[in-house]
Amino acid sequence: MLYKIILFAPLIGALIAGLFGRRLGDKSAQIVTTGLLILSAVLSWFAFVQVGYGNETAEINLFRWIDVGDFKANWALKIDTLTAIMLVVITSVSALVHVYSWGYMKDDPGKARFFSYLSYFTFAMLVLVTSNNFIQMFFGWEGVGVASYLLIGFWYKKPTANAAAIKAFVTNRVGDVGLALGIMAIYLVFGSVNFDEVFSQISDKKDLVVPFLGMELGAMELIAGLLFIGAMGKSAQFILHVWLPDAMEGPTPVSALIHAATMVTAGVFLVCRAAPIFEAAPVVSGFVTIIGAFTALFAATIGLVQNDIKRVIAFSTCSQLGYMFFAAGIGAYDAAMFHLFTHAFFKALLFLCAGSVIVALHHEQDMRKMGGIYKLVPVTYVLMIIGTLALTGVGIPGVGGFAGFYSKDAIIEAAYAAGAAGHNAPAVFAFWAGLAAAAMTSFYSWRLIFMTFHGKHRGEKEVLDHAHESPFNMTIPLVLLAVGAVLAGVVFYDQFMLYKDTGFWGHALPESHGKHKFPVWVLWAPFVVTVLGFILAYFMYIRDNGTVKRIAGQANGGGGIFYKFLLNKWYIDELYEATIIRGARKLGDIFWKIGDIKIIDGFGPNGFAAMSLSVGKKLSKLQSGYLYHYAFVMLLGVAGLVAFVSMKAGG
Repeated sequence: MLYKIILFAPLIGALIAGLFGRRLGDKSAQIVTTGLLILSAVLSWFAFVQVGYGNETAEINLFRWIDVGDFKANWALKIDTLTAIMLVVITSVSALVHVYSWGYMKDDPGKARFFSYLSYFTFAMLVLVTSNNFIQMFFGWEGVGVASYLLIGFWYKKPTANAAAIKAFVTNRVGDVGLALGIMAIYLVFGSVNFDEVFSQISDKKDLVVPFLGMELGAMELIAGLLFIGAMGKSAQFILHVWLPDAMEGPTPVSALIHAATMVTAGVFLVCRAAPIFEAAPVVSGFVTIIGAFTALFAATIGLVQNDIKRVIAFSTCSQLGYMFFAAGIGAYDAAMFHLFTHAFFKALLFLCAGSVIVALHHEQDMRKMGGIYKLVPVTYVLMIIGTLALTGVGIPGVGGFAGFYSKDAIIEAAYAAGAAGHNAPAVFAFWAGLAAAAMTSFYSWRLIFMTFHGKHRGEKEVLDHAHESPFNMTIPLVLLAVGAVLAGVVFYDQFMLYKDTGFWGHALPESHGKHKFPVWVLWAPFVVTVLGFILAYFMYIRDNGTVKRIAGQANGGGGIFYKFLLNKWYIDELYEATIIRGARKLGDIFWKIGDIKIIDGFGPNGFAAMSLSVGKKLSKLQSGYLYHYAFVMLLGVAGLVAFVSMKAGG
């Protein structure tokens, strides 16, 4: 019963608010959805303790779902440690986002609809992570996609919000095709889509070769590759990342929920859930490592120069997801999930703090028009610094630090261990990319702090005069998230990284995991690059009025080619526009102008149908309505008939 309440409480709230919100009123809709989410979150923590510490697992069959021939897929819940982690992350962040939204959305006329969408988003994600088979997981996967479309485009009267929602939906459909093909391949190879049944057969099928697009490929490599395409779309990895920054068009609570606990974590969850498949596919695992490491580096470079406060944090999310993926690629699934867990707290904190700043400055998001507000919003300022310290992974090896210190360093150390253990070039690349991304993360995070809170205010004086701290229903969730940003690493490190010496998945971890048997320089390197990033940001944006000088330089066309290259996000969107989008548009024009207008319409409405209409109009002129006309026609007909019979008789 416990897990049924956790799963269905958000759905009940979504249905009540969505179907009866106008009748009940906004306040009632908010109370119902928020109360049910808090209930789900409390029960999720209870389940986390019960499963994580008691090592309990369960499979709860809810009802018969699909039963066609040999294809069977019941609707059932798979409860294990991986599920328990995701339940805590999803419901905790979602509950706090619900509470925060009471203040943030107080003047919005569509509050009931907004809270309904939030709860539905949470339900869809819970379906995804509690599934015991790939088909049920795909149902939740697509449900999350629908919810993201609704929430990103919540302000549907804004053209940019509509465009961002469509972009996110379409981009994710590309990845979803890969996932759907992967599930089909799983059923073809294993004759089942149930997780346990599939994973139990991997050792017998690992050498199987299957035909694909005219090639002979290893079945495990093919399946893993297709699954990862789906993961790339949902978790915004390089190539399929383009929807993520545009998703900032939705309300800030939506950004926090998408980036911290729901949609973007789905891809990481998929790879970790399907860990036995990826372990049997070393080539694809290497590819996962490279893509993850490159994404961590790529997104960090873009974050260096962005001026929209939410977009800086968005590219930070993209970069941190890269860390999680390259950890999974080298087999450090525990470290990947540990970083997902800690990241949920400090990233939600950063997004919601950004929302607090935006509300304080009359919905201004451009950091170039901020500055000098730390005394006006002291709570937000302190909490955002805590989030920044957690994101940048500040901590002293052997002593301790913020949440990100434990999980991020665990990933970097795992990459070093994997590279040092053998000829694992992707792991070596991931190690150095992780260090470089850590340095850039520190720089752009402190750049955000300095541009937003310090120096002189660069916006309108009227906006500054009305700046104020957020109400309690917005600051209390921030405080709770800050507690997680400080303590989540140190409190749960042993449960993630040293759980019965083999981690949550039962995989043998490198001996050095958790025991810090690494060269001293490896242990201290993340701390050193983080400090260097802070120092560089301080000298560039604080000393000698650096922020004002850099903004003035941008206004005068300064920065150079490299700066513009990063500011325009490596011109990936422009590249897509010039190739795929323009090509698709031209192909559509061909089908429309030739296939539809000339062929279908030409032979249809404009061809035979038009001819029939024309003939009918001409024949209709014979219908005069006069009796003697009809008698004359009948007489002609009789005469013709007599003549015909006479000719036949004479012949």
